[in-house]
Amino acid sequence: MDFLSGPSHLHLMTVVLKLLMSALGVVLMAVGVVITPLPGPFGVPVILLGLIILLRSSMWVKRLFVKPGKRLSLQKHHHRSEHWVVVRGTAEVTVDGNVSMLSENQSVYLPLGCTHRLANPGKILLELIEVQTGSYLGEDDIVRIEDEFGRA
Repeated sequence: MDFLSGPSHLHLMTVVLKLLMSALGVVLMAVGVVITPLPGPFGVPVILLGLIILLRSSMWVKRLFVKPGKRLSLQKHHHRSEHWVVVRGTAEVTVDGNVSMLSENQSVYLPLGCTHRLANPGKILLELIEVQTGSYLGEDDIVRIEDEFGRA
């Protein structure tokens, strides 16, 4: 059996990706935001499968966590829209200056080009699923307008 095509190769890739995501998660936790991979088929994180999906259909799925009292930058995108679905906690969502509150199982659509921000005004960790769709989904498509971490 060829090592690169067998189950042990999938296991090795999964372990390496989990270590990389753990390291990235520690860095992001320091600023109050955590992104974790969703589990996929055969235990392979969706981030790996997402790379394949990204190349084929211009769609990306992320699981986001925001600590109580923290918020993401006010931003917009030129090439993608997003859907946010609250899994746990309370989200304060700003879209083009309009602020609304979302709780578990509620969602919001963020159209291409809108200015938006996500905050956690609650006492527990906010967990949500973000689905990005568009012609380009790179992290350099983030135009930061305001940012508490000096990235704007």
